[in-house]
Amino acid sequence: MRTVTMEKQPLRTGVLMPARDLAVAWGLIMVIAALAWVFTVGQARGMGIEPGTMGMALPLFLLLWLAMMAAMMLPSVAPVAVTWARGIGRQSSGGERAVRTTEFLGGYLLIWTAFGLLAYGGLALTGHLVDREPDAGRWIGAAAFALAGLYQLGPLKYVCLRHCRSPMAQLMRYASYRPPGRDLRVGLHHGGYCLGCCWALMVVLVPLGVMNVAAMAGIAVVIFLEKLWRRGPSLARVAGAAFLVLAVLAPFQSWLLPGLTPGDMM
Repeated sequence: MRTVTMEKQPLRTGVLMPARDLAVAWGLIMVIAALAWVFTVGQARGMGIEPGTMGMALPLFLLLWLAMMAAMMLPSVAPVAVTWARGIGRQSSGGERAVRTTEFLGGYLLIWTAFGLLAYGGLALTGHLVDREPDAGRWIGAAAFALAGLYQLGPLKYVCLRHCRSPMAQLMRYASYRPPGRDLRVGLHHGGYCLGCCWALMVVLVPLGVMNVAAMAGIAVVIFLEKLWRRGPSLARVAGAAFLVLAVLAPFQSWLLPGLTPGDMM
């Protein structure tokens, strides 16, 4: 007779969530994302769009970076996050549930925090180069668009995108993880694939401006559709081709590079 392990049973019931619970969970995620957008837009209005780190120290940059990631990424990771959190709720209660949920979210955010450190270093470097030689911004922008375009069209993008578009396959794999550190590992694993899927889209914020709200919103929509729309992989290819076109235009069209143009030149 076939047996079902206790580890996998809650996961299946988490996948088949009641409509009411599913609506509440999605609603909560949307509220958190909306609050993150409010915070991010409020900060952006007072900072403008300039090259480099805009004078931000690393701790302040990371705080704003995590708010940006919550605003841009939460809607697209909701299917996996909601279902795994539901499974945690069925397997544990009280303090244990809070600890496990914190581990899961902490693992995911740790991946994007690490990328935020790289982003800060990259912005500091490009800001220094543009301050020293303003025309360098044209070629930095072209390189950023080209890198993003080539990655969007490359095989590694689709390995990560396929993972992010198949939450059931992920959840069945995660059910085999064992404590200690199971939920942290799940957050790290899923965050790693999410980063692999989306990092190139974040790179275009270097030429477009890290605090460019319109650019952030556009990229967030692309990320959401890539992961959840049935034609998401095709959209990823279209975005890659568009970035390559922008890479060709960037050296000759400075208006494409607000994030690499000094304020006096703008």
